[in-house]
Amino acid sequence: MTTPRIAVRRLAHAQDLPLPAYESAGAAGMDLRAAVPAEAPITLAPRAWTAVPTGLCIALPPGFEAQVRARSGLALKFAVAPLNSPGTIDADYRGEIKVILMNHGEAPFVISRGDRIAQLVIAAVSQAAWVEVEDLDATARGAGGFGSTGVG
Repeated sequence: MTTPRIAVRRLAHAQDLPLPAYESAGAAGMDLRAAVPAEAPITLAPRAWTAVPTGLCIALPPGFEAQVRARSGLALKFAVAPLNSPGTIDADYRGEIKVILMNHGEAPFVISRGDRIAQLVIAAVSQAAWVEVEDLDATARGAGGFGSTGVG
């Protein structure tokens, strides 16, 4: 498998922050960090959300996307996770990556400079073409959904 090479540009407010990196040999995601001013952390009130800057812009190769996903530790310990998870960064987007974080918890959550706030997963994608038909092929499941295959 060929490793995709991704151009990355650090904006001025992220110059001293490390680039996203895999934290273990088998990791699927790289941690994104908050590029908020050191003197102005963000306090996220319960049930509130905000777009947290990362200070990074990327150029994905055609046929790839970047998925912004929750960090399991933040979700479990603080009930803080990306609101639109997974968020998709398209190959043709060149703006700053921002993470829409929501505090689902009951206590305020402080986001400080350099905090690891989400994971970024690079994934191959395909674009599909619609083929309109009168009928679809039959399957054993048919149109059954939402619990039609049993409970649990």
